[in-house]
Amino acid sequence: QVQLVESGGGLVQAGGSLRLSCAASGRTFSSYFMGWFRQAPGKEREFVAAISWSDQSTYYADSVKGRFTISRDNAKNTMSLQMNSLKLEDTAIYYCAARSRYTLSFTRVPERYDSWGQGTQVTVSS
Repeated sequence: QVQLVESGGGLVQAGGSLRLSCAASGRTFSSYFMGWFRQAPGKEREFVAAISWSDQSTYYADSVKGRFTISRDNAKNTMSLQMNSLKLEDTAIYYCAARSRYTLSFTRVPERYDSWGQGTQVTVSS
């Protein structure tokens, strides 16, 4: 498994931007399918975005498509989530997650991800 640490959360006004980062331990980051999830109070954890390790294909929830951009830098063992045009409903704890090493297939199911960070709070105010 890979150890993950998120950073970059904070308080931002609606319409603003934030960039989240996920730092991974070890030298095998480049072979993990990675994802971002979020969980708002009283709600289930939901898929936000994902990026493959093989060809860096990206996947987005409909609610963030066109506003969020996921990327990864395998040389630096990091993954990022650029969030623009933030809305009140984007308020949540954001988690980065990794699937089992060498997994090729995409899934938006949280239970299919094996490693999780501790989360970073994103609060969007009006």
